[in-house]
Amino acid sequence: MSKLNARTIVALAAAALLVLTVAFVGVLAVLVRNAEEPDVTISAYAHGKTVTVRPFSYCAVTMQHCSILPEGKVDGTVFATLTCQPETPDCHRGRTAELEVPAGYPLQLSLPKKIADAPWIAQLVYALPSGEQVDRVISRNDYPDRALALTIDSAPEPDLRLIGVELQLPILARDETGNEFYLPHAAWSISTA
Repeated sequence: MSKLNARTIVALAAAALLVLTVAFVGVLAVLVRNAEEPDVTISAYAHGKTVTVRPFSYCAVTMQHCSILPEGKVDGTVFATLTCQPETPDCHRGRTAELEVPAGYPLQLSLPKKIADAPWIAQLVYALPSGEQVDRVISRNDYPDRALALTIDSAPEPDLRLIGVELQLPILARDETGNEFYLPHAAWSISTA
């Protein structure tokens, strides 16, 4: 019986290490491939505080296969007719994020590339001292191409105060009579008051 020399031992150890490495990489690749894609989030910052804004609603552009539907009252909106489907067992309810934005301080939004590259709009909701709401709309066209950061004035006029923002990814839709309109297939909602 012959003895194993040092060279043979090193070669066997290297082969075993190679097999373990290939097995580890294979298992890692399967885990990464099967991992859930995280929700696309926005970062909102105001007056020294940052919050992560998860989607309020998120559907495929066909308005099917929704993974996030709005929480609360949705009467009169397209979401009133949508439900979580059996093929999307991870479907859940989205909420409005809260971030106090004192008058005179801006609201800053940091957009991920997936949103910055898309044709987005944002509905800004302001309140007058009487409580009446004033809506303003901004869009990707109001900022440099593919801007990753937005600054929103919390008091663009002396009597207006920002109370909310909803960033939307719109799609063009058509009703039964042929009228075309935009509706969001994804939205992020922030209460600032």
